[in-house]
Amino acid sequence: MIDETGVTAISRGDVASYVSALFTVYIVLIFIRILSSWIPRMPQNSALLAVVNFSHQTTDPYLNIFRRVLPPVGGSGLRLDLSPMIGLFLLLIAQTIVVGAISG
Repeated sequence: MIDETGVTAISRGDVASYVSALFTVYIVLIFIRILSSWIPRMPQNSALLAVVNFSHQTTDPYLNIFRRVLPPVGGSGLRLDLSPMIGLFLLLIAQTIVVGAISG
């Protein structure tokens, strides 16, 4: 949308799309974290390690909130961390609510 000065104005739909994209990127980072936890020994590829480390550093603060409430379950050999599933579920709900509120 262009206003009378010829400058393109940002609409609510544009802001809603941007916020939705930010949620989606964070959700993808959590999925990367989940997939990397299934691989016991990561290959010594510097690009892959950089992506995995970035996903850990960006998702740990959010997932630690849920780990305080629900610690990993399981015994000595198999520990199942449920915090990513809870975090994803709540992120999807928040995305729907926030993007819906912005787009009006």
